Amino acid sequence: MANTENERTPLLTGDNNSSTLLPPPYSTTGTNGSSSGDVATLPIGTDELPPPYTPTAQGGIPMINCKVCQAIISLEGKQHLFVVKCSVCGEATPIRAAPPGKKYIRCPCNLLLVCRSGATKILCPKETCKRVITLPGPTDNVASLTRYKCGYCTQIFVIHSVVKFARCPHCRKWSCVGQNYARTRGHIYLIVGLLILAAAVGITIGTIEAASTTGGIYVAWTGGFVIGVCFIIRAIILYCIKVSYPFQASLNA
Repeated sequence: MANTENERTPLLTGDNNSSTLLPPPYSTTGTNGSSSGDVATLPIGTDELPPPYTPTAQGGIPMINCKVCQAIISLEGKQHLFVVKCSVCGEATPIRAAPPGKKYIRCPCNLLLVCRSGATKILCPKETCKRVITLPGPTDNVASLTRYKCGYCTQIFVIHSVVKFARCPHCRKWSCVGQNYARTRGHIYLIVGLLILAAAVGITIGTIEAASTTGGIYVAWTGGFVIGVCFIIRAIILYCIKVSYPFQASLNA
């Protein structure tokens, strides 16, 4: 079919850059010929996007940097193309967004590929590579969001559901989200602070006679009491943090 033939046309054919450039061949599933190749898993956010144009004086020639070697590429007479070829490394760099329903992916071998937006596996057509590239599914890029009611100003705000503390954009105050994590952390600070104070008291009692001849002992006393008090103050602050509870069921952004 016509669409299949277009998808199997390379992005760059020879040195002719003046014609419209189409995507290279790709496969949405592994093939028998690719079983011996490497498997590359690309992290979320690996879509190859066109780089920004380099600012030039009025009437100047627009230029961009190659996404592989960072060499300067002139766009004179090429702005109607989807990609341009770097004269230094020979790799393609996109200058326009991918066609509707497609996205750019750059193989670890630096070859620029075009595949369907929903593709999860593509095969690099380069003879020396033949990697099977595994892409994250569309749901992997969707962040789970939850609406919370601020424990201070009662306003509604939206945050990622995986965080434990969040700042309300309305009152700018920090609060726990969902559960009182601050109270648990406050218990830890309080226990540690009391242990440090107890140790400081024990050291003070045990060295009170030696302190008259060794002035450095007073520094140890002071340091122990100051650290213990700081931990207790931190525990009190954590105890005062309010909780923001979910306002309704989790939403997908």
